[in-house]
Amino acid sequence: MAKPGFKRLVLAYTLGAAAALTLFALNARPATAATFCESECGSPTPSPSPTYSPSPTPGASPSPSPSPSPSPSPSPSQAPSPTPTPTGSDSSGNSVNGLANQRFNQMITNRVLGTVLLGVNEQVNCSDCISAFGSAGSFSAGIHGRKELTPNLSLLAGIAYTQYSEGGYHITSAPIGAFALRYDFTDWGSSRPFFDVGTILTPWEKARYTRSYNTSLGPVSVTSSTDASNYAVFGRAGWISRLSSRDEVAASIEVWQLWQRVSGYADNTVAFNPFDATIATGTDRTSLVKIGGQWTHLFAGNIETNINGGWVQSFASHSGIVATVTGDGMVVPTMGNQGWFEYGGRLGFRVQKGWVVDLFANGTLGPQPVGNTIHGGVGLRINY
Repeated sequence: MAKPGFKRLVLAYTLGAAAALTLFALNARPATAATFCESECGSPTPSPSPTYSPSPTPGASPSPSPSPSPSPSPSPSQAPSPTPTPTGSDSSGNSVNGLANQRFNQMITNRVLGTVLLGVNEQVNCSDCISAFGSAGSFSAGIHGRKELTPNLSLLAGIAYTQYSEGGYHITSAPIGAFALRYDFTDWGSSRPFFDVGTILTPWEKARYTRSYNTSLGPVSVTSSTDASNYAVFGRAGWISRLSSRDEVAASIEVWQLWQRVSGYADNTVAFNPFDATIATGTDRTSLVKIGGQWTHLFAGNIETNINGGWVQSFASHSGIVATVTGDGMVVPTMGNQGWFEYGGRLGFRVQKGWVVDLFANGTLGPQPVGNTIHGGVGLRINY
């Protein structure tokens, strides 16, 4: 009976030990599995939580701002670019030659307008007359005429108010007066010589001259005002032929001496004129020789026509300009000899006995500084 009890005791002990081992194994496997999974499955390691900075409490005193440190000196690459210095003083000096050309043209134009007062568009020999006229192209208005002093000697005279411009200059408030004496050898017959001596005077005129030049920063144009005056004397020798009661032809040679006085002035103030100039008072002068002719014809007893023209050559020309130009010093331009053609014409309508309405034109053809010009107008002429 004792043996079976011992066997049961051993069996019970064995079963209890097996159960204890089983429980230990079950408790140890989950931890091992969890550790293995965490190392092999690659689950991301959690990021640390951000640190929270609390906002400043309203009303709290702000932290003091740091004192500003001095600004560093700009580096050479940050320095402002200097304003470029313009060049062009040589162009400014050359522009004085343009002023000399303007003043030469002024002398010639003044003379052309003055010859209208001396009957340049009329026949050499005719009765006493007086004419009132106005012209455009260059504005001119005045009167002129002729008076027979003796059978051989006549007085030609006139006065006008003019304004004209050409090639950069402008003349205003310019009264022109002219007179001449003509000696016609009428006692020699229908073909005979004649002689004129006379003068043209413009004692005062308002002048504006424009000087233009180029610089590296752009072009410059300066217009300045001053006073001027013109004087001329001439002598003329010619031959006239009365071909018929309706036709008269004449040829002549003329010698002129011209003077032009211009008061000194400086460039007007403009926004940009780095090479300004000062022009001293001076006198321009030139001598001229003209060889020309004319033809006057009467159509149908009541239409008068006249054409005239000639070649003009200047010599001994001198510019009175002495300019002081910034950057270029003293500049004195030279004037060469010039040659050009002068022309004129008239178409007259005898509206009644002794009354003639005239259309006329005068001008020049040639290179600069004289150039191509035309001055035309209308007049009412009374013969008596």
